[in-house]
Amino acid sequence: MGGNLSAQTAEKGGKAALVTEKDKVSYAVGMDVGRSFQPIGEYIDLAAFERAIGNVFAGGQPLITEAEAKATDEALRMSLAVKQGAPVPGMPPGSQPPAVAKDKVGLMLGSFAVGPSLAPLKDEIDLPVLIQAVRASLTKSPLLMTEQEAQATMQAYMTKKQSTAGQKNREEGAAFLTKNKSEKGVITTPSGLQYMVLRQGSGARPTPQSRVRVNYEGKLLNGTVFDSSYQRGQPAEFGLNQVIAGWTEGVSLMPVGAKYRFWIPSSLAYGPNGGQGPIGPDATLTFDVELMGILQ
Repeated sequence: MGGNLSAQTAEKGGKAALVTEKDKVSYAVGMDVGRSFQPIGEYIDLAAFERAIGNVFAGGQPLITEAEAKATDEALRMSLAVKQGAPVPGMPPGSQPPAVAKDKVGLMLGSFAVGPSLAPLKDEIDLPVLIQAVRASLTKSPLLMTEQEAQATMQAYMTKKQSTAGQKNREEGAAFLTKNKSEKGVITTPSGLQYMVLRQGSGARPTPQSRVRVNYEGKLLNGTVFDSSYQRGQPAEFGLNQVIAGWTEGVSLMPVGAKYRFWIPSSLAYGPNGGQGPIGPDATLTFDVELMGILQ
């Protein structure tokens, strides 16, 4: 990373060195994006790509319609197949695939792939720096960090982010549960699980080893639904020894036919590692559960 690279980078209007954590994270993310796009790099207009991502970050509507994106994707796939000598169904031998509009490829990738995936990090990313890394990766130009440095940067960033998110979730969860336990109808068990009876049942109660059929909906404290058998249109069946501790304890309290609401502290849910989708580290969760039957 000597003077020649610095001069070359400066001439192009990019950064000659990565000084801040934001610079380093942005560049590392850009290297990863560029590496994944290398097979199609020649088909991407990076100016359109950058514009589309910036538009997503700003909350705008996609700069390309879904129909245009689909047609662009199909043309791109056909061109790649022809280039690799692979047969293309429906295309006569010797004929040429549809022309690929590079600006539309950039808009498609920025609007529907990279932009949405990076939107949660938009305040922590310098987009021009990210694009600088993408360009260098696609053109195989000298990079401002090695692959090892990029990996270390992302690992440190994710560890710090998880730690910060975990602390925030712990504080919010503790404050919520402290206030919630004094609400009318809320019962707190010795483990810290809180529940309310929404509808009482009259059937048998399962044991922690039972297999049950339930309908349920899980939410974060901000109301975000992260899982719902109602949305899937069918009840779920599983063993109570195969789920989070809050479920094992809580559903064991329910008679068949009942509907309870549970507030499950992180220690009885997914803990510091968090769960799938939007369930962050040390998140307190809310579940509405209907116990429909005990299967065994």
